[in-house]
Amino acid sequence: MKNRFPKIVKIAIISVYLIFLAGAIVRMTGSGMGCPDWPKCFGYYIPPTSEEQITWKSNTTYKEGLIIIKDEVLFVAESDLKTEKSFNPKNWTAYTKHGYNKFNKFHTWTEYINRLVSVLAGFVFLFLIHGAFKLRKTDKRIPRLAFGAFFLMLFEAWLGKTVVDTNLTPAIITVHMVIGLIIIGLLLWLRFIVTNKKIIYKYNALFNKLLIISVIFSLIQIAMGTQVRQFIDEQVKLYGFENKNHSLMNPSFKFYFHRSFTIAIVLVNLGMFYINQLKNLGYTLVNWIVFLIFLEAITGILMYYAEIPIGTQAIHLLAGALLFGLQFYLWLQNRYAK
Repeated sequence: MKNRFPKIVKIAIISVYLIFLAGAIVRMTGSGMGCPDWPKCFGYYIPPTSEEQITWKSNTTYKEGLIIIKDEVLFVAESDLKTEKSFNPKNWTAYTKHGYNKFNKFHTWTEYINRLVSVLAGFVFLFLIHGAFKLRKTDKRIPRLAFGAFFLMLFEAWLGKTVVDTNLTPAIITVHMVIGLIIIGLLLWLRFIVTNKKIIYKYNALFNKLLIISVIFSLIQIAMGTQVRQFIDEQVKLYGFENKNHSLMNPSFKFYFHRSFTIAIVLVNLGMFYINQLKNLGYTLVNWIVFLIFLEAITGILMYYAEIPIGTQAIHLLAGALLFGLQFYLWLQNRYAK
């Protein structure tokens, strides 16, 4: 298990980033309510492929818990039943958790795949805590970090249900993402512990200060980014997802701060890059960090000036999550520099 565990940790990290990617695609396509219920989708374990499957019909058998659309209202079957010629409201309960009452095959299956990715990640985490428990005598931090990440994954699952039940409340979506970043941090810390540290890095005081500043700046930027994202979500609800050109109409101060603060982040990280090259410190992650920062800047510019081209939102969100992970791991490497 000691030899296999680092691979399990690596797969767990990849699985969480796949969840970030799937979630980003859901937000990019406006598919968050593709399944109005949770954990099922319109009452099915495998979602419907056509609106006809969820439209009320006479002389049709329905299983308990299935959701139908009748007169633009969602209804849930109270028990197994066979419909008569006319709709009998006594056999159905109105779905009142939210007012969403549409069906879009693309949105439904996009959201379903997002959930499927999360389920597969859950199985990976079961292997993770099993391996961590076996290695509890090797290092007490291993089971603590693994179980901490596992319980946060369970909390994320509950948050996912809450997001659906509240019709995509922006604040809950933000918390959902922040918890995901914490899980990434715990898994990267775990990977750092169980991976053989063959490379010895050099310590430089100025590089260390710039690294701390860059991490703080990134946290501020992510916090502002979630606030901007909340504003866009509210605009989408107001004008409709198809009118993306209205998403950044009359933005608040937070948007302008988020945009302009990028300049400070670029300068700090370029400083890190320059010192790393000049002093030959050996931190290869700095190169990837600089690349991701410029990718974030480019996608941010495109979203504002080109009315959010397809793919830019998903790339922007995933690049931010990757940037956080690389900076956190670089901080771990720097802690043990000579």
